[in-house]
Amino acid sequence: MTYKTRNIDYRVALDTKKNIFMVYDANDHNKVAYGVTIEQAIQQLKLTA
Repeated sequence: MTYKTRNIDYRVALDTKKNIFMVYDANDHNKVAYGVTIEQAIQQLKLTA
């Protein structure tokens, strides 16, 4: 599922081995950010965008 926040389309995944969320830019899968919470991962993705 693709989500949108302030002009950023992103996808969310959970790495169950590391217990960490991964947020991918829906338009550029090379841009990925990680966080303990989804919100943290989204904030990290915004910094890379």
